[in-house]
Amino acid sequence: MPLILGHEIVGRVAAVGSQVSRFQPGDRVGVPWLGYTCGSCRYCRQGQENLCDQPQFTGYTRDGGFAEYTVADERYCFLLPATGAAAELAPLLCAGLIGYRSYRLIGRDFERLGLYGFGAAAHILCQLAVFQGKKVYAFTSPGDREAQDFARSLGGVYAGDSTVPPPELLEAAIIFAPVGSLVPAALAATVKGGVVVCGGIHMSDIPSFPYSILWGERMIRSVANLTRQDGEEFLTLAPQVPIRTTVQTFPLEAADLALERLRRGQLRGAAVLVMA
Repeated sequence: MPLILGHEIVGRVAAVGSQVSRFQPGDRVGVPWLGYTCGSCRYCRQGQENLCDQPQFTGYTRDGGFAEYTVADERYCFLLPATGAAAELAPLLCAGLIGYRSYRLIGRDFERLGLYGFGAAAHILCQLAVFQGKKVYAFTSPGDREAQDFARSLGGVYAGDSTVPPPELLEAAIIFAPVGSLVPAALAATVKGGVVVCGGIHMSDIPSFPYSILWGERMIRSVANLTRQDGEEFLTLAPQVPIRTTVQTFPLEAADLALERLRRGQLRGAAVLVMA
């Protein structure tokens, strides 16, 4: 500290350094969560830069986008389409990327996918999964009919309360909600050999559960950050679907209001701060 917060940055290049070769002034670029990796630790050398021992994260350990200008390392930025609303592109750069990495880490052929928590990441990933022929089952906070209707409108075959088992067993599940009790619920709803991916940075404590719901070669795994390859792959796929983000915009000075609505579950899709 002091630190400028904010990630999922969309903007146009105002100036470039003498060593920059990928971008030029006027290009529209996206600055994601992963802002720098060391390139020399065991993880970077093994192609796992998302696990770098000395990373820098946009808006968390390096200055972010709650400002009129920001500075970014060109190696970690993505070229974005020159047209289209910036606010609608912004959620692709974190919610979209972490959803895509979670989806990719399932690592097996499957048809029935459960999404626990239907917010910014899930509403993007749902569109990709449906496009690729998956059957998406969405689970929300009990009684959140608006989010359930939203999931169905994006192609989900089922949407219901997270406390209620799905009508048929899932082959894979991704948990975006930071609620530890959803882990045993997802395991219990998954076939033998199924995968449960925890897609968040934080989660409340996972309660104890019987080994029987893990047995049968079910797997639990977490996701940490993203790689540049994830970004290139996902941003190539997004226009093919095409993915349409649902956003609620707020001026920068209303950042506290946006965060409060997020905490209360009063957002549909993603919240985006817009510079005046």
